[in-house]
Amino acid sequence: MVSAGVKAFSQNSYPEFVKQIFISGNDTLPYRLLQPEKAKSGKKYPLIIFLHGAGERGRDNEANLKYITDLFLNPYNRKKFPAFVLVPQCPPQKWWAPQNWSDKPASPADLVIRLADDLVKSYPIDVSRIYLMGLSMGGNGTWYLLTRYPDRFAAGVPICGWGNRELIPAMKDIPVWAFHGDKDPVVPAEKSRELISALQNAGGHPRYTEYKDTGHDSWTPALNEPELLKWLFSFKRPRK
Repeated sequence: MVSAGVKAFSQNSYPEFVKQIFISGNDTLPYRLLQPEKAKSGKKYPLIIFLHGAGERGRDNEANLKYITDLFLNPYNRKKFPAFVLVPQCPPQKWWAPQNWSDKPASPADLVIRLADDLVKSYPIDVSRIYLMGLSMGGNGTWYLLTRYPDRFAAGVPICGWGNRELIPAMKDIPVWAFHGDKDPVVPAEKSRELISALQNAGGHPRYTEYKDTGHDSWTPALNEPELLKWLFSFKRPRK
């Protein structure tokens, strides 16, 4: 029996998210890619990159879809917000972000960027509308990549994440909607609060939602926010 709210996966679950493996030199990164349902010739579409949490690490290219299929496979969302959705899978014992947030991005964070660059060359993706989302360990990765590559993303959605407030000013111009549960026992809500404060102090205008009486699974209400995709898709990265 599967507990309520927990996805049951079988081999190649959710075939709409096509299984692929990115190979760059000696590095490999499994990922799933969802394409717009009815792509029109000559039209370019947004790309959403979603970074999963620590519990979904592995090499099965299955667990990385946990928690997000209801959002991205919802028929209304697929019609109203057509997009490419990239869901890479972090290898076991690895992290999306180097734990000291060093100057040089470490694998697999750099692989995610290389993979996104590769997809832009292969698919009709609008480079001014690349969005980054992630939960828990992926929330940390979201904050990290937004600070390391502020010129690549149009907006970001870190959920119950954490990061280095000293680097936050680099991403002050990126629209952010962050989420956290006020009773999170794994990543305290203070972690998001301090990053939001640092962003505001740097001149940014982030949006922050903290759920009352909610633990670590703040992604459940966050991914069900009715305005989430509308908010995300309202942003474009300025041309330079």
